[in-house]
Amino acid sequence: MNDYKVTSNITLKNSETKVVIDDAEKELKAIRKKLGKLQDTLYAHGKYAVLVCLQGMDTSGKDSLIREVFKDFNARGVVVHSFKVPTELELKHDYLWRHYIALPARGKFGVFNRTHYENVLVTRVHPGYILGENLPTVNSVNDIDEAFWDRRFEQINNFEKHLAESGTIIFKFFLNLSKAEQKNRLLRRLRKQEKHWKFSPSDLKERKLWDEYQTCYEDVLNRTSKSHAPWYTIPADDKPSARYLVAKTMYEALSKYTDIQEPELDDDVKANLELYRHQLNNE
Repeated sequence: MNDYKVTSNITLKNSETKVVIDDAEKELKAIRKKLGKLQDTLYAHGKYAVLVCLQGMDTSGKDSLIREVFKDFNARGVVVHSFKVPTELELKHDYLWRHYIALPARGKFGVFNRTHYENVLVTRVHPGYILGENLPTVNSVNDIDEAFWDRRFEQINNFEKHLAESGTIIFKFFLNLSKAEQKNRLLRRLRKQEKHWKFSPSDLKERKLWDEYQTCYEDVLNRTSKSHAPWYTIPADDKPSARYLVAKTMYEALSKYTDIQEPELDDDVKANLELYRHQLNNE
């Protein structure tokens, strides 16, 4: 899946948003079963955690991707966090705090539906939101300069480096949706009554800022895709194909960790397996 890994500077306007894979749904079913078995082994091994970060414009398919990709996981093995507008408590801490306390334990997958990158995306498009963090050095929007964003990018890179060095395997997926497809999906939400709850007038306000968001996303991808925490730009206009690409990317990368194995039984236990069987059979 190196075709989608960000290994050098990219330009989003030149990046594909639609790939259609034959039998994508069938292929996904097969690979998510393999992922589920791999997660069982990861849990038993107990030395790695897996953090899956999902970012994308509104309607890019994050929720349905989570539902379909992780369907065959043991429920104890995966925890999903959807990060919304920071709460009053969260704003009393540094911006990474709420993400840090949601990190997966060793042996588990953690999925961030929207991530710590919102702090260099939505806040960069709407810098006034930073004022809600009540930072000592920021008294007005005029205090939020390029040096502020440079520091924030450095903090995020350091955060992820620390996680990787501590045993967390990091995947970051940008669901690359076209503006035309977003329009189709928003119209679908308005057309289908069962989808009405997903629509908000704010979606249209944010859509008007499409170009600003694309610029910010491009900056994120180019400044924070590292060997220990790579970004993958996944064409998102075709949902089944996007889901399959995400699952395949994870499975192929995790399969390279040959040290992830189920632990061996103690020699004493192994030597007495027949005795334990005998005891159970003769109860």
